[in-house]
Amino acid sequence: MFAQIIRGKVLDPSAVRPVVDRWMKELGPTAAGWLGSSSGITDDNQLFVLVRFESEEAAKANSDRPEQGEWWSEMEKLFDGEPTFQDSNEVYVEATGDPDSAGFVQVVMSQVSDPERSRKAAMETLEARRALRPEVVGTVVVAHDEGKLTMAVYFTDEASAREGERREVPADLQEAMNEMMSMSVGVPQFLDLKTPWLDSPE
Repeated sequence: MFAQIIRGKVLDPSAVRPVVDRWMKELGPTAAGWLGSSSGITDDNQLFVLVRFESEEAAKANSDRPEQGEWWSEMEKLFDGEPTFQDSNEVYVEATGDPDSAGFVQVVMSQVSDPERSRKAAMETLEARRALRPEVVGTVVVAHDEGKLTMAVYFTDEASAREGERREVPADLQEAMNEMMSMSVGVPQFLDLKTPWLDSPE
């Protein structure tokens, strides 16, 4: 799986969704290998877009289409400055429900000192984490160079997410989570998408 992440501040948040909708209606149905898109704008007008394709080749083929270039020329005018792009072939998906049904998405950008060990710990605690946080309907983790990670967590709604944050963690899971936290480098950055746009091929 291949993922591209686009981030940037937008001038007029209300102008973004119509342009995204046009891509879904006019370009999405013919974008070979497109698996889904998660987008949203934070309270301080930061746009976050996570697009998944079956492969890097499929993503490139889509980018090379003339109609894609025309659409992007319209989209990039909505940014206040230059947007940033991050590509990755290392994408992990955990689905416990239908992520497209999520009412709230939290994006966490972090860095770990030992990516392989961190990934193993995440897999070993998967069932325990699911039991503790049933309001999580899916997670997408995108790995970058130097142990950097972008994780999108899909919740049923924000109220349930906040309630889950206050839930007491069982001792055995807390121990594993402490180990995972010990591998953290720097301070994670959070983006809250309170009105996420979740799109997938029909």
